[in-house]
Amino acid sequence: MAKTLVAYFSASGVTERVARKVAEATGADLYRIEPAEPYTAADLDWRDKGSRSSVEMNDPSGRPAIAGGVADMASYDTVFVGFPVWWYVEPRIVDTFLDAYDFAGKTMIPFATSGGSGISGAEKSLAEHCPSATWKPGRLLNSGDIAAWAAAQV
Repeated sequence: MAKTLVAYFSASGVTERVARKVAEATGADLYRIEPAEPYTAADLDWRDKGSRSSVEMNDPSGRPAIAGGVADMASYDTVFVGFPVWWYVEPRIVDTFLDAYDFAGKTMIPFATSGGSGISGAEKSLAEHCPSATWKPGRLLNSGDIAAWAAAQV
């Protein structure tokens, strides 16, 4: 029987609400990608070029540490990957997550929340990080019938 995981990073709770809806609609397990050092409001101030998030996003090789991990990634066939769009791509902590596991042969489905950016830059970046995975088209899930979209993916 196929197993599904919804792995997500949420800085402010918006993506977390969406991830919970996706997991509920698909019967998936839920895993929160949590930074080893939690982000503060000052860390997330994208207008400040010296803020933690700005510094991380300006370094494509940066990999913020994650607290904890997925107990048995090998048991999952499908992985939804959720995140807010930062600087037109996924946050670097999502890259840390992707680098931590072997996704070869798994079906990967990105979803994102955003105040104005699209998901296409993130889709390209994600596929570059995990070229041996099968990537389905991603979707911004700011509104609409999240449950129907998610259920149609698995």
